Amino acid sequence: MKTALLVIDIQNDYFPGGKFPLVNPVEAAKKAYELLQCFREHSGHHVHIQHISLEPDATFFIKGDSGSDIHDIVAHFEGEPIVYKHEPNSFLNTDLLDLLKKWEVERVVICGMMTHMCVDATARAASDLGFQVIVAEDACATRDLKFDETTISADLVHKSFLAALKSYGKVMKAEEVIALLANEMQNSYDVEQ
Repeated sequence: MKTALLVIDIQNDYFPGGKFPLVNPVEAAKKAYELLQCFREHSGHHVHIQHISLEPDATFFIKGDSGSDIHDIVAHFEGEPIVYKHEPNSFLNTDLLDLLKKWEVERVVICGMMTHMCVDATARAASDLGFQVIVAEDACATRDLKFDETTISADLVHKSFLAALKSYGKVMKAEEVIALLANEMQNSYDVEQ
């Protein structure tokens, strides 16, 4: 099955010292890097998705600001596709769908930031567009949220959204995704022999 990796919004502003830091972004980015390297090493389709805010009063992901740059842990290499977006849904007003169709992709593996926002919106949209969806749970990060006087910890936000996303696809750890892909490649190789 043709699969593509979507690396969503792993950008400097989400890291310590950035304008909108998340909880445990480094750990999540390292897992995303493992997935990215797997796709790179096996010539798998992968795309970086970078959010650039168009809001005049934006406080982060500002065009031209280093905070909007893709973080070095998952550095974008020259020649790798990159999709620029301005909304949480990576498909909305971008060429992502056209790119995936060109590659004849049937399944997407999603990692990135934030679990409750762009990862969620993109996973749901991908499912609605007919793709099989896998979310790499430990390769995603989010932050504490507040509702009225209640603060919901990042851990609970993360787990709640992942629980909901199970209705749209599979939720797996990065190493499980890599093992699944390796097994599929081996089975495909065995069939060809």
